[in-house]
Amino acid sequence: MKKCISEMDTLVFKMFHNEVTRRTHTRMCTRTHFYTYTLSVYYPHVPFTHTPLSMTHCRSRTSSTSLDILSPPCPSTISTSLLTPLNLEIDPNAQCVKQEEKEQIKCLNSRFAAFIDKVRFLEQQNKLLETKLQFFQNRECCESNLEPLFEGYITTLRREAECVEADSGRLASELNHVQEVLEGYKKKYEEEVALRATAENEFVALKKDVDCAYLRKSDLEANVEALTQEIDFLRRLYEEEIRILQSHISDTSVVVKLDNSRDLNMDCIVAEIKAQYDDIVTRSRAEAESWYRSKCEEMKATVIRHGETLRRTKEEINELNRMIQRLTAEVENAKCQNSKLEAAVAQSEQQGEAALSDARCKLAELEGALQKAKQDMACLIREYQEVMNSKLGLDIEIATYRRLLEGEEQRLCEGVGAVNVCVSSSRGGVVCGDLCVSGSRPVTGSVCSAPCSGNVAVSTGLCAPCGQTCGSSRSVRFA
Repeated sequence: MKKCISEMDTLVFKMFHNEVTRRTHTRMCTRTHFYTYTLSVYYPHVPFTHTPLSMTHCRSRTSSTSLDILSPPCPSTISTSLLTPLNLEIDPNAQCVKQEEKEQIKCLNSRFAAFIDKVRFLEQQNKLLETKLQFFQNRECCESNLEPLFEGYITTLRREAECVEADSGRLASELNHVQEVLEGYKKKYEEEVALRATAENEFVALKKDVDCAYLRKSDLEANVEALTQEIDFLRRLYEEEIRILQSHISDTSVVVKLDNSRDLNMDCIVAEIKAQYDDIVTRSRAEAESWYRSKCEEMKATVIRHGETLRRTKEEINELNRMIQRLTAEVENAKCQNSKLEAAVAQSEQQGEAALSDARCKLAELEGALQKAKQDMACLIREYQEVMNSKLGLDIEIATYRRLLEGEEQRLCEGVGAVNVCVSSSRGGVVCGDLCVSGSRPVTGSVCSAPCSGNVAVSTGLCAPCGQTCGSSRSVRFA
């Protein structure tokens, strides 16, 4: 579309230039014939001839330049008698008016040249903007081709994030299960610790009982030993008494006089007493030995019973120690597994967060690039609208100049009056034609012809598009 607009602008400008060239050529030919006719009327005694411009020569000169500039007019033959001063009764203010008109025409020509430069600059800017627009459109197409890839990548990342969330849920359930198992082990461990404390308390109580039994045993053994020593002492005492008594009996002679003349058998009495004492000692010894044996048996049974209880208690304590060690190892293993699971969950969460943050960053970058592309597109569209507005203004100015040229041409064709022509040569390469018309005043004009090449500028007496006339002057410049 922009290319078509640029081609249309170029075509309109060429058509405008061709129209200006054609009308300028026609005007120059008309002016030449008109000037020849006027000179022949006012100066019949001067042989003035003029050779019309060659259209072929003009076309060849036009094709040799970029803006179809007219070739210089053919040389005119002028008599030397024209050098003699003539009394033409010309108004002295006409020269000042002409000078002012020339200055105005130069100003208008400068404006027209600036307008041409502005048109060229705007065409260059239009081409540059078209290139930028095409570049951004191509880049947008490339980005649009990359959009499915980014969408696929984002979908993959979302799928991975969902998998990570599912894994985190599964790991969370496993962690809850492990925590429940750990709580169970903790409860069992606390129960075992309580049982151990109870067993230790029982062991302390049993140890106290054993100590008491051992002390009682020691006391009983001491009592048995004391009683044995006492029995031995009494035995020795009794034996000594018996021996002493026997010695007294054996050394003492007793004479008893009885009335009945009966003899006292002391040996039988002593033997009987001795037998009684022996029986008492034997019974006491038997009783003491039986009591000692019963007490010893009782103490042995108590010691055996307490020893068995102590052995069972020690076995239970050892079993509890082994169970405590096993539970401690299981707790440590559960703690290690729990720490590993927590580390895995944390790592999974970090990876998921990193993946989500990366996806968000890439999505933000894509959105930023899209927003930037939209902003660039909006800037380009705004610049294009400005260029189109400038083009519209230039088209309006071109149409205004065209209407002005047509109106000036019609006024030139309709205007009739005396013409004063001055032909001179210049090295500046300028062709100027001024024509002043005001009511019934005589028409004066001057034509300066010389070889020319370059740009073409056309100005009218209108100072601005508003239509305010500052004079009916017209200038065609080839520079």
